[in-house]
Amino acid sequence: MFATDFTSNRCTGVLLHPSALPFSPVVGTFGSPARDWIRALADNGINVWQFLPLAPCDSTGSPYSSPSSFALNPFFLDAADLVKEDFLEESALDLLPGANATRDFTVDFILAEERSKKLGVLLVEAWPYQKIERHNEFKRWCDQQFWLEDHVCFMELKRQNNGLPWWQWQKAFAVHNHVAIALWKRKYPKALLQHRLVQWHLYRQWNGLRELAAQLEIRLLGDLPFYVSKDSADVWSRRYLFSIEPDGELDLQSGVPPDYFSSTGQLWGTPIYRWRMHSLTRFRWWRKRFSHHLSQVDFLRVDHFRALESYWEVPGTNKSAEIGRWQPSPGMKLLQVVKNDFEGKLPLVAEDLGVVTPEVENLRDQFHLPGMKVLQFAFNGDINNPYLPENIKGREWVVYTGTHDNPTTIGWWNSLDLETKENILRRYPKLSDSPGWQLIEIGFDTDAWLVMAPLQDLISLDNEARFNTPGTVGGNWSWRLPEMESIVQDALKKYGELASLYDR
Repeated sequence: MFATDFTSNRCTGVLLHPSALPFSPVVGTFGSPARDWIRALADNGINVWQFLPLAPCDSTGSPYSSPSSFALNPFFLDAADLVKEDFLEESALDLLPGANATRDFTVDFILAEERSKKLGVLLVEAWPYQKIERHNEFKRWCDQQFWLEDHVCFMELKRQNNGLPWWQWQKAFAVHNHVAIALWKRKYPKALLQHRLVQWHLYRQWNGLRELAAQLEIRLLGDLPFYVSKDSADVWSRRYLFSIEPDGELDLQSGVPPDYFSSTGQLWGTPIYRWRMHSLTRFRWWRKRFSHHLSQVDFLRVDHFRALESYWEVPGTNKSAEIGRWQPSPGMKLLQVVKNDFEGKLPLVAEDLGVVTPEVENLRDQFHLPGMKVLQFAFNGDINNPYLPENIKGREWVVYTGTHDNPTTIGWWNSLDLETKENILRRYPKLSDSPGWQLIEIGFDTDAWLVMAPLQDLISLDNEARFNTPGTVGGNWSWRLPEMESIVQDALKKYGELASLYDR
């Protein structure tokens, strides 16, 4: 059995990050674009919406390297909804950067940052004129967010230091001196209020989407990065939980060793956890993290799940991941306490791609967590390839055509050599006609609990619509759907009807 009742039915989902939603200036938002998207899924019998982490992104746009593990991305705040609810005057919309940028194929992250800053300023200016009931609601919310003040201080200090990382700030602030921070906070009440108000409104708007999705029986599949950024509020305020020196230098860092994906491995530059400290606190930070995110979604995909069994530890001064060692992780204990917190249910999906050991598989299976199968990885000629459809046994799987880190399926097909294509076509003669849809049907024909396709595959886009290329800098995370035109509606309709034929 699965860890949650919802997985008793075979389901269908679409992967689309909110940033890629259309019909809002500069970047997709939590407003009408997201509501329209949820309704479109429901109208076509599609059960699950998957997205990437909703946290603030880094300067490259990556939501996997966030300055906060608990905050939401200010880019997603919908200004039009704030006007409708009388938090802002309608004239404020014309004051926002990018006010006329309604249709674009990519997100301009610099413009999105400028827009979110200006929106925060306007909210503060209008705040004294709001009703007392709203002030009280805001205060109650702030009092309940254990993470908020560290996030607010971190983001404002980073802004005042022109974006420099925390270890390059004035020493009193870099070492998180409580007295210095308290005195500093007295000087900048409006600037700090700005950050608080933006987060409050983001949570208000997301909760509205959460309620709409529940009403329409759409389940939300979120994403939890395993590691957190070195330059984050989490590490800055709780560095005793992370392998980092007082001056910001890494003691030990994360990554993976060389494998068939990379001859030198991957070095991520994020601190590993001081697991002894987490164990001594009965995983308090981790439990708050799981609880916080699972209050926002129905399921969480746990990125780099294998690190819950063992993790690759690299010296902090190393420039590649080739020299390191595997260290045991207390994932069994952590998952058990989280399971107890959720009354015996553990609504997680294990990202178990890459080189996975039997020990990792045992950990995943002991907690009845669905793993991931990516069909683009299936056709290398090896009959024992675990991604081949006939090797996907049982229900506890999420089958993908590709993920956010893959090329689009058309891009994947076009990149294959002639021999590989011929081998695939002998088995699936129609695949060259519509690669994305053929992989979807292959996935539907498995027993897997959930079949997931990126929207780019449903509307047959090539690699110009690829969302992320691992190991590259620039040009990632920025693809955006220009509009919910008929091609999208037709694709969702076809997807839902096809899923129904396969009893999904």
